[in-house]
Amino acid sequence: MVNYGIIGCGMMGQEHLRNIALLPGARVAAIFEPNQIMADAAKSIAPNARLLPSLEDLLADETLDCLLIASPNHLHVAQFDQIAATRHLPLLIEKPLFTRIEDAATLARLEASYAAPIWVGMEYRYMPPIQTLIEQVQGATGGVTMLTIREHRFPFLEKVGDWNRFNRNTGGTLVEKCCHFFDLMRTILQDEPVRVMASAGQDVNHLDEAYDGEVPDIWDGAFVIVDFARGARAMLELCMYAEGSTFQEEITAVGPAGKIEAKVPGPGRFWPTHLGEPPVAQVIVSPRAPKGPQLVEIPVDPTLQLAGDHNGSTFYQHARFLEIVQNGGAPDVTLTDGIRAVEMGLAAQQSAQSGAAIDLSADAPRAAEAS
Repeated sequence: MVNYGIIGCGMMGQEHLRNIALLPGARVAAIFEPNQIMADAAKSIAPNARLLPSLEDLLADETLDCLLIASPNHLHVAQFDQIAATRHLPLLIEKPLFTRIEDAATLARLEASYAAPIWVGMEYRYMPPIQTLIEQVQGATGGVTMLTIREHRFPFLEKVGDWNRFNRNTGGTLVEKCCHFFDLMRTILQDEPVRVMASAGQDVNHLDEAYDGEVPDIWDGAFVIVDFARGARAMLELCMYAEGSTFQEEITAVGPAGKIEAKVPGPGRFWPTHLGEPPVAQVIVSPRAPKGPQLVEIPVDPTLQLAGDHNGSTFYQHARFLEIVQNGGAPDVTLTDGIRAVEMGLAAQQSAQSGAAIDLSADAPRAAEAS
């Protein structure tokens, strides 16, 4: 039995708990969650887990075989540093890996010295329709020249202490929310970004909120264009006040041979019951010759759908992570992948603030810290 130690059990941490419970040969043995309400909720999901009062106490638990960090974004690096100074266990760190460009150097140091696998939680890679697109994209397109990712979704949810209302905690919307999509760009194109251009702002959401007299500064809409080293272009379109959409994520890849699309619905618990059953994810392949789109629906196991808001991807990610914990091997999503995704997000934040394109080529200085 593989024993997990969990650091942070808010909304996403609880999704991890529910999915780990579905894995044969795994259990949550210990939890560090300083908020009592979230700790009680976590205990109801994992009743046999021990609630520990500090990260130090959790790391002192000799029964643990691996660790998961699912705390607020701005805590990830310091917690990883403390783990690395104490005990090297296989580690899954939720996205985004960090929030300030200065942290990249700390992470590079930790990566060089950490003696166990480090996996960055990029769940979107494991959504079945997106996984299908990744597997088929080369054959369907003949090599991607244009890639578009659209997310039309609900506003940021309420989190403990309202930490996700402020850029200083999240890294900014284009880091917090969109590092997933920048990771997908690199994964689908198998290439590195060289230039980022963005226009973004706070247009609708959270404008009437205040916390200790401070109005949230997180953005709710953006366009981001990314040029890649081998010539492909990618674009992200984000709108966080479009929860009335049938599909939440739509990915389109086009090349000389044709087009492939993945369409992913949002969390089923948000689908209006009066509209009947929630929509089912789709993958559509549209060759140029002979013409004729081919649509396949890709349903998600209802048990996995109930365990989280990410179309079963959290379970599939944990199944792969557990395999590495048990048998060794390299993570699918490396620390370098996590760093690159955040660098792209910080560059997009900087571009939207300055109105300038940001150079991410190998010899360029990295993007400045998001304000």
